[in-house]
Amino acid sequence: MARRGPAALSEVDARWLRRCLALARRAEGRTAPNPIVGCVIVDARGRVLSEGWHRRAGEPHAEAMALARLGRRSARGATLYVSLEPCNHHGRTPPCAPAVLAAGVGRVVIGALDPIPGHAGGARWLRARGVAVDVAAGALAAACADANAPFFTHARRGRPYVVLKAGVSLDGRIATRTGESRWITGAAARADAHRLRDRLDAVVVGVGTVLADDPQLTVRGVRGGRDPVRVVLDSRLRTPAAAKVLAAGARVIVACTAAAPAARRRALEARGAEVWVAPGRGRRVDLAWLCRRLGEAGVRSVLVEGGGAVHAGFVEAGLVDEVRLYVAPIVLGGAAAPSWIEGDGVARLVNAARLRFDGAPRRLGDDLALRARRA
Repeated sequence: MARRGPAALSEVDARWLRRCLALARRAEGRTAPNPIVGCVIVDARGRVLSEGWHRRAGEPHAEAMALARLGRRSARGATLYVSLEPCNHHGRTPPCAPAVLAAGVGRVVIGALDPIPGHAGGARWLRARGVAVDVAAGALAAACADANAPFFTHARRGRPYVVLKAGVSLDGRIATRTGESRWITGAAARADAHRLRDRLDAVVVGVGTVLADDPQLTVRGVRGGRDPVRVVLDSRLRTPAAAKVLAAGARVIVACTAAAPAARRRALEARGAEVWVAPGRGRRVDLAWLCRRLGEAGVRSVLVEGGGAVHAGFVEAGLVDEVRLYVAPIVLGGAAAPSWIEGDGVARLVNAARLRFDGAPRRLGDDLALRARRA
């Protein structure tokens, strides 16, 4: 009889779903706008028949890859574990649910249900055709959903998953009062930040960072790394045409307001940048609008690298899903030293943006890496 989930799964089931998550993470940062998904097919004696994961958009889904890798082995009566519900719709690839049924799989164990109504329904479709289907609950279900936080955030909020990142002193400064910032954190922390940049779809900075540091915003020191989409918040298009961020490579978007000079727009477009003009007559780019448009462009995750005014803008707009701080054991002091978050701040604690620490601090050389997520 077909089961109904969520369900309390056995430790064996949990172990195979954790394996699915490990497989899925092999493609982290490579599948947008699709989710990362892993799949394991196990026979009745507990032996692995095949494994698969979704490598990138347009390529076979995890279930299809695992089924294709069976070779001459049969999946009839086997259990198929998958970290996200099998799809039942036609996109760039065929739906997975009918392929699972055709292979004779006897049971399907799902880590998390698909949050997009047009994609979901694979579990229900399989149950209606006699396949036993169990869906994880509790911490395991949360872990499977968490692995696809960008995908779930876009499905539910219509925008990318937003991560704020900064390297700071113990007193929260990102530079000295004279503007010196290289380097507050050590090599291990900077390498970890590049790995984070590699896993997210886009990186966002303000024009102040471009003018002060002339960053490339590329991924360095990561084997097989790929550069994210580069986004510059530049209300009046002050980005120099010779800025390193415009160098040939990944897609570059410069977001401005209607007040930006047309000549500057043409100069940046001549360098290959896309210039997006925010609606309205505000002095700053509407960040909610920018996030919606990035989501429409297939960007599912964004790393905001500041500076402090940009970080404050995202916090004030309620757009922050996660904060990553790399904290160095130094104290800079001074009211003139810039903070990782600026702006006017809140008048009352009840109005503060609330997050929760996610995991213990990690030691990276002499520095600590802290992670906090939307409460």
